[in-house]
Amino acid sequence: MTLLLIDDDPAFSLVLRRALSRRGYDVHTAATPEQALEAASAHDPDGIVLDLNLAGESGLRILPTLRQHCPDAAIVVLTGYASIATAVDAIKLGATQYLAKPASADDILAALGHSEPDPEQALPEQPMSVRRLTWEHIQRVLAEHDGNVSATARALDMHRRTLQRMLAKRPANR
Repeated sequence: MTLLLIDDDPAFSLVLRRALSRRGYDVHTAATPEQALEAASAHDPDGIVLDLNLAGESGLRILPTLRQHCPDAAIVVLTGYASIATAVDAIKLGATQYLAKPASADDILAALGHSEPDPEQALPEQPMSVRRLTWEHIQRVLAEHDGNVSATARALDMHRRTLQRMLAKRPANR
């Protein structure tokens, strides 16, 4: 089983590559979008782990091309800054799963469909709070307006300064 790990963090890549190799996977790594596309063409991986932020670029940019090169591969998008908006975008662009960092090798393999998740470790499902839902909605509308706060405030029917204050706060955890 061949996996392609695309992440620009060398320490994370090394740890994850070793963990997956110990489990019997043939793991290839790439740190840039260009290296990722070359490796995908050269190795035809069965699974791809793609970091959302690659050297200042969005990993989502190369996701459709990866899907074209490897139509049968499971693609898991990893991010340190998870949001519903980016998860939806990733799935629409061809990702199979979306995981927030830190994710263990077992979490990644489960997302790739190569192992069953441990039910003992499963967290109880809790609905998101209104604050978290509001934050996710604002992030989605902000992304739709390419980060333009004024246009986002108009779309949300709120004052620009109010939106700026909300964006300056940390997102609600739940």
